[in-house]
Amino acid sequence: MMPNLIDKIGDWNPQLLRELKGRLKFFNIAIAVATSLLLQLVVFLYQLREFPDDKYSLVGTYCRLRKVYETQQNQVFQQFIQPPITDINDFLSKNFCPQNQIDWQLWWRDHFEYIFLTFSVIFVFTLLVAGTYLLINDLAKEESRGTLNFIRLSPQSETSILTGKLLGVPSLIYLVILVAVPLHLFAGSSAEIAFSYILSYYAILVASCIFFYSAALLFGLVSRLFSGFQPWLGSGAVLFFLFTTMLIASSSNNSLNNSTAWLRLFAPWDTINYLFSNWLNVYNDFPLNNLEFFYLPLGKNIVSLVGFYLLNLGLCSYGILQALKRCFRNPQASIISKRQSYLLVGFCQVMMWGFSLQSWRNNLRFNEYVAQNLIFLAIYNLGLILSLIAVLSPHRQDVQDWARYRHQEVSSRKNVWQDLIWSEKSPAIVAIAINLTIVAIPWLVWIALTSVFDTEHSENFDRLKVLLAIALSISIIMIYATIAQLILLLKTPKRSFWAIGTIGVVTFVPPIILEFLGISLWKHPTIWLFSTFPWAAIQYSGATTIFMAFLAQLSVLALLNFQLTRQVRLAGESATKALLAGR
Repeated sequence: MMPNLIDKIGDWNPQLLRELKGRLKFFNIAIAVATSLLLQLVVFLYQLREFPDDKYSLVGTYCRLRKVYETQQNQVFQQFIQPPITDINDFLSKNFCPQNQIDWQLWWRDHFEYIFLTFSVIFVFTLLVAGTYLLINDLAKEESRGTLNFIRLSPQSETSILTGKLLGVPSLIYLVILVAVPLHLFAGSSAEIAFSYILSYYAILVASCIFFYSAALLFGLVSRLFSGFQPWLGSGAVLFFLFTTMLIASSSNNSLNNSTAWLRLFAPWDTINYLFSNWLNVYNDFPLNNLEFFYLPLGKNIVSLVGFYLLNLGLCSYGILQALKRCFRNPQASIISKRQSYLLVGFCQVMMWGFSLQSWRNNLRFNEYVAQNLIFLAIYNLGLILSLIAVLSPHRQDVQDWARYRHQEVSSRKNVWQDLIWSEKSPAIVAIAINLTIVAIPWLVWIALTSVFDTEHSENFDRLKVLLAIALSISIIMIYATIAQLILLLKTPKRSFWAIGTIGVVTFVPPIILEFLGISLWKHPTIWLFSTFPWAAIQYSGATTIFMAFLAQLSVLALLNFQLTRQVRLAGESATKALLAGR
């Protein structure tokens, strides 16, 4: 039977068979099973430390006589100005709860719930952190041995190879978890937790594994510069993210009525806490109960919430899979294409704005919903666009090849704009402009709808200033994109390093210097209009000043693009001449 199973696995996915054969050795399996059993024993014995003995307190949680003695104790406190606390404590220390008055059923139910919740947390950390480490470490080893190139040349599809990696590399981790699942299910059933809630937890766990593991594979493919430090960096980032989001979920101020809710939904803690409220001792005022998406009440029932969580992770995992397919066969390819970047930016805007527009219960005006999330939306979009500049901007050789082709085909007058929008080797300036336009569309819709939903206060809303702020932000990002592309066209080595460093400096250093010099927003807003965050100085500036700053930025942008066009044309001409000379 076992040989037939192995043959079926090999026929279905040869890469999975290769991974399983290398890991499922007798000694490895024994260690994994023993580790799981030992962990279960430790967790179970840890809960037994509170097992009620013959000296269990009369006012203990599980003593049925507790209410009687607490009532008598309250009566004594009310009768005396100075209650005999010493006598009461002495009585309680010498008298204990009879064994037949201990609510054993409640004690076991509560402690099985503690066991269930403990394993629920252990499963998340073990699968996501340890699994991420193993996947990245496996890719790093394959790369160092040179076997990864052989895998790339195999006739298997990218999906088959990557699926084999996802299922095979963390196989011992899966075994540790599977051995503990029976106790986990038994504990949940004994704690009277609904089986549908337990199944929802497993669905969330599987979806989280697919998302984090896919991201780990992508990180392993694109982070070759980190060499042997890759596994620690990737798994450490996952551990930090999970630990931070768990602390936020357990804090008293953990509101989800803003755009940060989307980032928190990548961690399973809020959803787990929604399913099992005793985990963090949150009952009636739990933030997910009021979670909305474009005013749709997601938190009103478990189906909509868990369904949305799975849909979010499913769409993100699918996007990562497309990036994996691009990078796996060709390590030099960009992570995403220009076409995919438009979809990515559009998807991010839908998710961020969806969680920004909620909380009708707070009776806020329409423009105040966005005002509360302004800083989050600005930071998200800034990070997103700067990342796309780094990903989409082609290097010198790619631009040279594209320019040579354009130079040779100049007589055909082929639509150059089509190339600039879709071609991966063309400069990324137009693609970045399109992505910025996608980012700006929700803001324009917000400005238009403000007059509809907030007619009472619309006269206090300066639409012109907001439009100019959007225009300033777009122009400064376009300047950054052009600078990055110009640096990547240079002949100097480590152009990527210089491009990233330059953009980082011009983005973050000027605001830091202005703050250090004490040049405040309200006293000198004009200077801040030329920084990365011009919208911060909009309210302190006049419309004419903002418009003049916008014209100045347009002038700089025009000069930079003129220089970029000239360099691209010269690169195409020189490449064509070199090709003709070679013939």
